Amino acid sequence: MKLEDYKRIYDELETESDVDRLAAQSGLDRELLNVIYTQRTVRKTMKRHHIIKRNLPRMLREWKSGKSILSIAQKWDFSPILTGLMLFQQNGYSKKQYWSYVREPETIADQKLKKEILDIVKEDSIYSPWGNDIQVKRGQWGEEMLQNWLTENELGYRTENDLRGKFSKTPDCLLNEPVKINGRIVNWIESKASFGDKIEFNKNFKGQLSKYVEMFGNGIVVYWFGFIDSLEYPPGIEIMDRNICSLPIEKCPDDVICPEEIPNNVRV
Repeated sequence: MKLEDYKRIYDELETESDVDRLAAQSGLDRELLNVIYTQRTVRKTMKRHHIIKRNLPRMLREWKSGKSILSIAQKWDFSPILTGLMLFQQNGYSKKQYWSYVREPETIADQKLKKEILDIVKEDSIYSPWGNDIQVKRGQWGEEMLQNWLTENELGYRTENDLRGKFSKTPDCLLNEPVKINGRIVNWIESKASFGDKIEFNKNFKGQLSKYVEMFGNGIVVYWFGFIDSLEYPPGIEIMDRNICSLPIEKCPDDVICPEEIPNNVRV
């Protein structure tokens, strides 16, 4: 996707209702818009966290004066679920107690509080249990897509579960033997059920991808919902989208190092 198109979409996704509006107006995939909206909202939440924390005493007074958690969250432009968490902690409750209410609101005896918790759970499509489930399932979908493609092409690989305890960092799929994809040698592939803009890629690179290159050599990160066409990335990493599934795969010469031949000093 061109950077200018992405910026326009990103800027328009201010609320969850904008997802439906843009999908109807532009014909863009609704799930793509959901992904971009989620990334935008998470970033905004992180930026506003210190503002909310600084104003918690005032917000707690508003809550105790009769205003609902949801109305306070809307006033302060913050996640309803996280607003509730911070108010509860400010009021002396533990995280454990709060999350037990959020996960099982039917156990709350106080009917007013029960309604407040039900309201914020319903309204928060990202930080609520059901919102988190959507993101987990999206990630699982991406990993299954990758694994199915590798299996269909008869490529051996090991998953994070297979490699647990053997390396300090593990990609989603470490190939048993290197192959050539799009003319590049590939030893590993990482699945990301997100959109690859500069912020997302830099976060992934610092937290994971740079370590994979150091440990296993060249690899690919697949952003299943696309990425910025002009995105710059360092040697050793190739960025692709779901079109990877239509690319031919070539065998590598015998002298190319396999993951099994990596020196022991990069292992755990």
